[in-house]
Amino acid sequence: MAALENIGVEYIQSFLSREGSTIKDLSEHLKEQFPNTTGFSTRSIERFCKENDIRRKGVVSDETLDALVEGAVSQVGPVYGRKMMKGYLESQVGTTIASQHRIAKSLQRVNPDYHQRHVHRTERQTNPIPYHADYFGHKLHIDQNEKLVMYGVTHVCAIDGYSRYITAHSTMPIKNNYIIYDQIFRHTVLQEGLFDQIRVDHGKEFYLTLYGQECLAHLRGNPRRDPHRQTKSKKNLRIERLWVEVNARVNYPIKNALQSMEAD
Repeated sequence: MAALENIGVEYIQSFLSREGSTIKDLSEHLKEQFPNTTGFSTRSIERFCKENDIRRKGVVSDETLDALVEGAVSQVGPVYGRKMMKGYLESQVGTTIASQHRIAKSLQRVNPDYHQRHVHRTERQTNPIPYHADYFGHKLHIDQNEKLVMYGVTHVCAIDGYSRYITAHSTMPIKNNYIIYDQIFRHTVLQEGLFDQIRVDHGKEFYLTLYGQECLAHLRGNPRRDPHRQTKSKKNLRIERLWVEVNARVNYPIKNALQSMEAD
């Protein structure tokens, strides 16, 4: 430890502040510079850094991390897990500040109730049968979102099952067969090509779209597949999971604001 004290706290802090520098790098560097001196093992350096509160660039204390996470949670609510929260914090700060594991622990400390709500929601959405799409253009999932229908807003969206790429989106007062056909199905076919299969729920608003798909079925890349399938909404997984984010970030905040205006 005496050898590290001779090197100095400032030098060690400066070295570890460099982009991509690690304790192992510092250990190897000091051994090269002082080949006849002992005490430069990674364990000795780790102990010295802990005693002198030396941290690598971008690594923050638990207290600072909790403050950042608390501020982020107040903005986004219980929607973000450790991965999305890490990306959100890095976009705000401009650098890596903590690992996913530390952020997960911080989320538990900052607001245990939000953490439990996020965990339980994820458990309910667990898909026991893995989803599979062979390629872009295999499955096109189309669905509507009516969380704001009482205010004259209905979202309809189409998403590719393989890449999760949103091929088309439209907002209308109420569900309309022609608008969905024109702005969702027709737009997707003209821009991305004809999909082998369309997945929708049992709503009547998709009848014109399914009819169009049947008329063009012989032009598909794989005509052996069923041109379309109608299933329960909970089985239209690719797009149903998209609505979770849309509701949390767009629909629910707007709905709360409108309901508050009505109450006032």
